[in-house]
Amino acid sequence: MFTSNHIWQDPNVLHINRQEARASYIPYADTESAKAGQRGRSSFYQTLNGNWKFRYLPSVHQAEDGFYLEHAEVSGWDDLLVPSCWQVSGYDQLHYTNVNYPIPCDPPYVPDDNPAGLYVRDFHLQEQWAAKDKTIVFEGVNSCFYVWVNGAFAGFSKGSRVPAEFDLTGNLRTGRNRIAVMVLKWCDGTYLEDQDAWRYSGIFRDVYLLARDRSHVRDIFAKQELSEDFNSARLLVEIETKGSDGVDVQVELRDPAGHVAATGGKTVQGKDAVALTVEKPQLWNAEQPHLYQLYVLGGEEVIRLPVGFRKITIADGVFAINGRPVKLKGVNRHDSHPELGQTIPVAHMIKDLKLMKQHNVNTIRTSHYPNDPRFLELCSEFGFYVVDEADLECHGIGIAEDWADGASHRLSADLDWRAAFVDRAVRMVERDKNHPCVIMWSMGNESGYAENHMAMAAWTRARDDSRPVHYEGAAPVYQGHADVSGLDVESRMYASPAEIEAYARDAGQAKPLFLCEYSHAMGNGPGDLKDYWDVIYRNSKLMGGCVWEWCDHGVKTETPEGIPYFAYGGDFGDMPNDGNFCIDGLVTPDRIPHKGLLELKQVIAPIRIERYDLKAGKLKITNLYDFTDLSHIALRWKLEQDGRMLAQGTVWQLDAAPHAEQIVQLPYAWPEMPEGQMLLHLSCWLKEETRWAEAGHEVMFRQFEEGQAATPCSRKEDAPPFVQVGESGGLLTIEGFDFRHTFDLRAGVFVEISKHGVPMIAAPTAFNIWRAPTDNDMQVKKKWLAQGLDRAGCKVYRAEWQRPDEQTVEIRVNFSLSGYIRHPYLHGEAVWHIDGKGAIALHVRVNVRENLPFLPRFGLQLTMPAGMEQVEYAGNGPHESYIDKRQSVKKGRYAMTVDEMFEPYIKPQENGSRYDTAWATVANALGMGLLFQGGKSFSFQAAHYTPQDLTEAAHNHELVRRKETIVQLDYKMSGVGSNSCGPELGEPYRFDEKAFDFAVTLIPMFKEDDF
Repeated sequence: MFTSNHIWQDPNVLHINRQEARASYIPYADTESAKAGQRGRSSFYQTLNGNWKFRYLPSVHQAEDGFYLEHAEVSGWDDLLVPSCWQVSGYDQLHYTNVNYPIPCDPPYVPDDNPAGLYVRDFHLQEQWAAKDKTIVFEGVNSCFYVWVNGAFAGFSKGSRVPAEFDLTGNLRTGRNRIAVMVLKWCDGTYLEDQDAWRYSGIFRDVYLLARDRSHVRDIFAKQELSEDFNSARLLVEIETKGSDGVDVQVELRDPAGHVAATGGKTVQGKDAVALTVEKPQLWNAEQPHLYQLYVLGGEEVIRLPVGFRKITIADGVFAINGRPVKLKGVNRHDSHPELGQTIPVAHMIKDLKLMKQHNVNTIRTSHYPNDPRFLELCSEFGFYVVDEADLECHGIGIAEDWADGASHRLSADLDWRAAFVDRAVRMVERDKNHPCVIMWSMGNESGYAENHMAMAAWTRARDDSRPVHYEGAAPVYQGHADVSGLDVESRMYASPAEIEAYARDAGQAKPLFLCEYSHAMGNGPGDLKDYWDVIYRNSKLMGGCVWEWCDHGVKTETPEGIPYFAYGGDFGDMPNDGNFCIDGLVTPDRIPHKGLLELKQVIAPIRIERYDLKAGKLKITNLYDFTDLSHIALRWKLEQDGRMLAQGTVWQLDAAPHAEQIVQLPYAWPEMPEGQMLLHLSCWLKEETRWAEAGHEVMFRQFEEGQAATPCSRKEDAPPFVQVGESGGLLTIEGFDFRHTFDLRAGVFVEISKHGVPMIAAPTAFNIWRAPTDNDMQVKKKWLAQGLDRAGCKVYRAEWQRPDEQTVEIRVNFSLSGYIRHPYLHGEAVWHIDGKGAIALHVRVNVRENLPFLPRFGLQLTMPAGMEQVEYAGNGPHESYIDKRQSVKKGRYAMTVDEMFEPYIKPQENGSRYDTAWATVANALGMGLLFQGGKSFSFQAAHYTPQDLTEAAHNHELVRRKETIVQLDYKMSGVGSNSCGPELGEPYRFDEKAFDFAVTLIPMFKEDDF
C-alpha cells in the first residue's frame, strides 16, 4: 500500500516530484491582464478551489487502497470547501497548544493512528491547454500530503505553509480529470511546526493549475543596486528558463505612474540576466510605498512583479533604509480567522492592514511562518516592512526533555534534520525574494540554535545578500552555538526596557537590537509600551520591535443554549492545552481594537508635541516620520477652561522635515488668572484621503493640562445644618434635614446611605484589596492567591463615635484586612466624618505588612441599588486607564452608562477603571445618586460585576450581570504591565507602599438640583 514506507516519518524525505521552489507569480497572456493582477483573468490559470469530496479518517490505516483511482466511488463522501481547515468544519479535534507537542515527543516518529483527510475533485481541462505544460500549485497544506491525478501517483510534499508545485503534464488530458489528495495530520514536520496556535489540518490555502509554454520563464529574481546618493538604480533581472529551447525574453519596467522607465531583452536558455538602469528612481519605504512594475514577457506569457527600490543597510549598529535610520513599529501576526482558522480571505488581510495603518503600525513579523503570498503583495502596496519568518518552531523539544541541558538545540544540531531546516529557508526565500516589503529574513522561532540554523543562514545570505538575517533563538540566554556571525541583528524576546537600554549602551555590542516580541498584549494590557519606546527613541542601536501579538485567536462558537462566544484552549476538550494564552492580541478575533491597540497607536505615533511656551501658545512639534514631512497633516486645537471653550482653530501648514522639529504658534489668549482646569486639546489628522483612511483620520493627539477640575456640585449654604444621632443594637443612625445614614459599629461599615428617602447603597460598604487578575497578572497572581488576598475580610478592633459639634458626627474605626491562615495584610484607622448636609468624608490611614507582595489595589467598594446606571466623571476617558496604560485617554468630563464603562475581554478580568479621576457621580435616570470626590485624584470604576464575579468566570457568557452597580473608589491600583510573557511589572507601577493615607468624600445628591 502507498503508506507502507512511512516516508512521512523520515526528515530526509522532503518531497517526491515536487518542483524546485520559485518566486511567486501568475503568468498572464497579455500586459493588461497582468497589470490588473486578477488571477482569474489569466487564461493560463485555473482554480481548483471549491467543493471537493471529503472523508475524514481517524487513522491513515483506515484509508482504502484505491480511493484515488479514476473511477473510485466517492459520491457518498461529504462535501468540503477548499481551501479550509477541516477542524473548523466539524472534523477531528480543535486543539490549541503553545509549547507542548500534541503528540509524544519521539522525533521523527508520529502516532500510528495518524488522522488523514481524503480529498477528491473532478474538473475539466480546456482544449487550449493541450499543448502546454501543466502544473498544480498548492499554496499551503498542513502537514504533508500525497497527490494522484487520474489514478496515477503525482507527488508528495512536506512543509505546510509554503507552496508545493507538481508537474502534471503527463497526467492530465483535455476534458474530464480527477485529482485525489491524502493529507496527513502529522509527519516529522510536525516537530518543526510547533507554533503557538490552533493546530489546523488540511488544504488551507489556494489550489490552482497553471498552463505554461513548453519552454518558459521558470524563475525571476529582480536584484537591485542603488548608487550612494540614491539618484541611480540598477535592476538586474535574473531569469531562469525551463524547457529545451531558448526563450525570447523582453523586460519592461514601468514607474508608479505607469510610464515605461526602462526596457531590455535577450534570449535566455537556462540562466541569464537582463540589466536595467533607472535614473532618479522613486524610492520605496513604508511611508511612501512607490512601486514600479516589472513585466517579463517570454513566449506567450507575461509575468508581472512589483519592484520597490530600497536599500537596507546596517552601519555602526544602526539599521537604515535608503540611508535613513528607521524604527520598526511592529506587531506579530498569525494567520487567524475566527471562523475559518488559518484560511484567510484577501478581504480579511486588507482589513488587518488598514487597521494597522490606522494605528501607526509600520512593521509585521509573520509569526511564525510565511503568510499567503498575496498578503506580501498587499504589504508592498499599503506600505509595511515585513520580517518574513521561516515555517520553523520546535520549542516543544525543550519541554519534553530538560531545557537546561540544551535539549532545545537538539534538532538544530542533528545532521539528519539539516535538509528539513534548510528547505524551509529555501522555499520561503525563493517564494518571497521579489517582494519589496520584505526587509529581513527570519530563520524561524524558538527552535534552539546550532549548525542547522547556521546552514539556513548561510544559504540565505548566499542567495540574497540585500536583506539582513535574523534569528532570536541564537540569543545568549539560550546557550546555543556560540557562532552567530551569520546573523546580522541581535534579537530579544520580552527583554525589559532596562535590559535593552543596557545593550544599547554597551560599546561591545555592534549589531542593532530587534525586539522580535515584546509587550505581551494579553487581556487588559499591555501596560509598558511607553517605557519601551522612551528607551528605543533614545538609542540609535535599538531598531524597534513587534508587539506580541496582533489578534486574539478565539474560535467563534456557541454554547448548547445558542449563546455565541469565542473559545480558547480547553473549550473543546483538547489536551494538552494552554487555555486562553491564544487570546493575547491587540484586536479581538473579529478585529475590534482592544484599548491596548489605542495605547500602541499613541505611543508609536509619528508626531511628538511638547510644551514650548504653553501660555504664549507656543508648541514644539517633532516629526518622527522617517521619510515624510508633515505637510499632509493638519493640527486642530481647542482651549478649554473647566469644560468651557475659550478658543479653537486649525493649523493647516505644518512643514517639519523627517526627524526635524518646528515651533508652532497658536493664536489664543491664556487667561491671566485661570481658575479650575485649563485644557489644551491637540489633534493631528490627515488632510487627504488615503488607501487606508479617510481625510480627517486622527493620527495622534496630545493634551496639556493646568489646574484641577472643579467639582460641579453647588450645595445650599442655607440648608438647616442639624444632625440627629441615635445608637441602638450596634447601629448608629445619623439623620439630617434630607438624609438618613446608618453605620454598623460592629462591622465598621455604612449599611444605609439615603437622601430624601432614596437609598444610595444596597449592601454594606467595604474596603477592598482584590481585583480580578488580568492575564498579565498570571505570575504575581500566584503570590496573591498564596497569601489569600482574594479572601480578605475585615476585622474591627474598635469603633467609636463622637460629636465634635452639633452639625457633625465623627466615627473612628480601627480595623485590619486578613484571610484565614495568614497574618493580617494591613491595619488601618478609618475616620468617617458626616456633616450636616449628609456628606460622608472618609480618611483612612493604612500600614501594610512588610513581607507581602505588592497589592492589587486598595479602596472603598460600594454596592449601589438597581437603576443606578448613569455615570459622569472628570478624569481620563472615554475608555479605561491605569497608571501604566493611559497614553490613549484624554482628560475631560465624560457621561456614560455603567455598561459602557465595561471592557468585555474574552476571558473576564479587571477592566474599566479610570485612573486619575477628580470626581465622579453614579445616579439613576433622574440624577439621584452619589457624588465622589477626593482631596487628591483617585481611580474610579463602576460595573455590574464584583471583582470576585470576574475572577470566577472563564468566559464572558458565564458572567451573570448584577442589577446593582458595584463602585470602586481606589486610592491606588497596580498597573497592568505585560508579565504574562514579558518582564515583571515595573516598580513605579506597583502598589507596594507600606504606609499611606487615602481620603474620599461621598455626597448624596440629586443632580438636577445640585449640579
